[in-house]
Amino acid sequence: MVTLNQRLKKVSTYITGETLADIGSDHAYLPIYALENNLVKKAIAGEVIKGPFEASVKNVIEHKLSPYIDVRLGDGLSVLNPNDQINCVTICGMGGPLIAKIIKNGQAKLTSHPRLILQSNIQSSAIRRLLIHMNYVIVEEAILEEKGHIYEIIVADYSETKQKLSESEIKFGPILLKNKTDLFFKKWEHECASLNKIKSHLDHHKHNNRLIEINNEINLINEVL
Repeated sequence: MVTLNQRLKKVSTYITGETLADIGSDHAYLPIYALENNLVKKAIAGEVIKGPFEASVKNVIEHKLSPYIDVRLGDGLSVLNPNDQINCVTICGMGGPLIAKIIKNGQAKLTSHPRLILQSNIQSSAIRRLLIHMNYVIVEEAILEEKGHIYEIIVADYSETKQKLSESEIKFGPILLKNKTDLFFKKWEHECASLNKIKSHLDHHKHNNRLIEINNEINLINEVL
């Protein structure tokens, strides 16, 4: 049985349906765990780099799950086919802008409107902004800390009607905003301190526009805190 870290274990609790697609699969740990714990019946593990792809293939063979997990080499959602009938897509361990780019570039592959479980390391707002345009509604969010890093998980389901989010909800997360935990405060206090540090190194004449941006961001964080 494969053992997952706390971050991926939390992601696994949101998996639904029979078929999972894990993009950027990192040794196929999540698909293997999902199969071994009867969360899904089959899975696709997508990898864009040959080394991790080969490691995933090896791992799947070692766990005797080759009939159930298809490891594919390709960029983002390009590894998916129309007949895959994906119920759930996971993309974990990347920055928010990169996750958003992967989804945007591959949205033609999401015709079955699978659940999206997206775990970002930074800048989750890029994901939320895109989800609105794609008619996806955020149904769950989580924030957790592991090895000194704070991560966010966004779970979204397809809807016929667009979700309306304020700028604060896009930045901080509509569900995370309603349930502010100690970790939420820790993350944004740290973010605020980092912005103040950047601000102290900027020249008021040369970087006026950037200073306005930073001040607006600091004010937004302070309002929420």
